[in-house]
Amino acid sequence: MLETSARLLKLLSLLQAHKEWSGPELSARLGVSTRTIRNDVERLRSLGYPVHATPGVAGGYRLGAGAALPPLLLDDEEAVAVAVGLGRAAGGGVAGIEESSVRALAKLEQVLPSRLRRRVTTLNAFTVQIPGQIPGKSPLVAPEVLTTIANAARDRERLRFDYTGHDGADSVRDVEPYRLVHRHSRWYLVGYDTERRDWRTFRADRISPRTPAGPRFTQRDLPADGDVAAYVEKGVNSAMWRHRGTVLVRVSAEALRARLPSPELDIEAVDDESCLLRLGGDDLNGMATWVGFLGLDFEVLDPPELADAVRVLAERYGRAVSGR
Repeated sequence: MLETSARLLKLLSLLQAHKEWSGPELSARLGVSTRTIRNDVERLRSLGYPVHATPGVAGGYRLGAGAALPPLLLDDEEAVAVAVGLGRAAGGGVAGIEESSVRALAKLEQVLPSRLRRRVTTLNAFTVQIPGQIPGKSPLVAPEVLTTIANAARDRERLRFDYTGHDGADSVRDVEPYRLVHRHSRWYLVGYDTERRDWRTFRADRISPRTPAGPRFTQRDLPADGDVAAYVEKGVNSAMWRHRGTVLVRVSAEALRARLPSPELDIEAVDDESCLLRLGGDDLNGMATWVGFLGLDFEVLDPPELADAVRVLAERYGRAVSGR
């Protein structure tokens, strides 16, 4: 009986993993006769699994959709992937799905082996979710990379890894990992770079961990007053522009935020009547024109190229009205 049950589970796993199998293929995989395969298929049908059979030389067996949902068989990596996906869905982003995701995740974690439950719990505990979706295909990250990062953050062990920057340059990093951030279908590591002595954000798909792990570290205060999501948003938005500039605007930070409600803008108060605005763009002329749209007095602090673009624009406007 035990041998038959084990064979049925293996047969079910094969049917779930491949669209269609011939009788001889299943027979060779399981080491039994084609007659035994037919009998096992009947047993699966009696348990509620809709196994369809196509007769003939080119025929075979495939698992179809049924009226009721039968149990699924998942390997280790599939189980971890499903659990992590449910954890992300439970964090919001799709209306009405949070409660169902929490219930499904609870059921799955209840039957996970302890070794997998620990991986899933660690990954969910050390991941910050930022809802949203970016257009196009997102880069893939190996599950073992995410697990390695999460485990290092949990155990407070420094992480050494090879990293490919956005410019294609390769480097070796030694980082104190703190959190994984899932933002718009991409994964980021927030950590303290021990060589550069500052906080950094790394794309997880560009990380190749090295072994063994580094020494343990003492936890530091997280950047942005602990708001890791805001820190990553600010860093990613800064990195995406070709040019960055800083402008002193002659208005309070509160008044400027009221004019520009976007949370992605970097506004820092100087005093009650002025603030710093840090902005980015791919075109300096466009940046100069955008600042002029504010309708406020301002001073360009850096870079000099942005100041030159504002000067050229001012001279052009001056020529436009010089005849009057």
